[in-house]
Amino acid sequence: MHTVIVLALVLSAASVAECVAWPLFGVRAWKEWRRSPVVRDGLRTPPDSFPRVSVVVPAHDEERVAADCARSILASDWPDLEVVFVLDRCTDGTEAALAPVAAADPRLRIEVNRDCPSDWAGKCNAARVGAARATGELVLFADADTRFAPQLVRASVGMMRARRLDMLSLWSSPRQERWFERVVQPVTAIVMLKLFPMRRIDGTLGRRPFANGQFMLFERRAYEDFGGHAAVKDDLLEDLAFARGMRRMKMRQDSAIADGMLTVAMYDAWPAFREGWKRIFIESCTRNPRRLAEQAWQIAAIGAALPAARTASLALALAAVLAPDSSVDDGAMLLAKLAVLVAAAAAVLRLCVVAAAYRLGRFPVWASVLFPVATVAVARILLSGARDLRNRVPIRWGGRSYVLEPNEA
Repeated sequence: MHTVIVLALVLSAASVAECVAWPLFGVRAWKEWRRSPVVRDGLRTPPDSFPRVSVVVPAHDEERVAADCARSILASDWPDLEVVFVLDRCTDGTEAALAPVAAADPRLRIEVNRDCPSDWAGKCNAARVGAARATGELVLFADADTRFAPQLVRASVGMMRARRLDMLSLWSSPRQERWFERVVQPVTAIVMLKLFPMRRIDGTLGRRPFANGQFMLFERRAYEDFGGHAAVKDDLLEDLAFARGMRRMKMRQDSAIADGMLTVAMYDAWPAFREGWKRIFIESCTRNPRRLAEQAWQIAAIGAALPAARTASLALALAAVLAPDSSVDDGAMLLAKLAVLVAAAAAVLRLCVVAAAYRLGRFPVWASVLFPVATVAVARILLSGARDLRNRVPIRWGGRSYVLEPNEA
């Protein structure tokens, strides 16, 4: 029994670490949330005028979502709006799905793009085609799997003009219908916020400029001064390339939380979710395999390894307490009881902090119970990205395959 208690005490170091880490994480998460701008705040500063907003939506085989996206944008309460869908080498029924929407509302235009230059990423080329057709003073690039709230355009224009920004991007609110959207997606969001903390992503001052290609609103003048999509033509995550490039040019850009005003349904199946997030993580970590692996081990250690060690400590200490051995002195038994209390406190702290973070992020609170499982799944995605980079495994995106060169710097 002495051996059991010693082992329980050794493993209780994980419980102590959690008791320290989770309150710190909770405080940091709350501060991040408090300092994060919410796009709805833009409704408090009505624009002085109502310039035309051109919404450009690149779409590659988006039959499933394109029509609903178009209808949600056209339902916006902004008075001068045009929507340009660029069908990028589509092989499905995207055009047929959009045709009745365009027939009912002349503000929607459908542009069919049948080819892509070899040195361009497909989405960037489609966005370039749409921007060339757009006539608005403001140009908004959105993904076909997004849904706009009626006041979203008004709020985003109000926020951008009030802050005198050249570009405003939004953290979207993800759909939560499928199991992986409810269980794994919260951890992918946590990893992204870890990579791009809100206090560091301001485009002029921060060290980690960020943008989300699901929603990027530009002053057209700034977009053209930057060089448009031609300046990021070979980037698989053109949003981060825009953010980093605009920071280098000292252009003003920032991000805000959509808070339900922009929703997105990114992937319909687990394999697509896994491959899509692999690509996102690869680009977010600047194609650096070592950084991907570091993120994987950190999230796995915090989310899975520490809880596993804490659970083992609790089980061993409980065994000692519930089945006392006469050979064990009172001091050792007291330490075993202390290990039980610390492990229980750590478990409660982790559950409360993660549940609160999920609630802030509008994720199902019940999914916080599965946080350790989700961290293992996300860690595997990160490690897979690191391995694919080192082995030059092609990345499939937008109907094309790309072999990415790892950045070991």
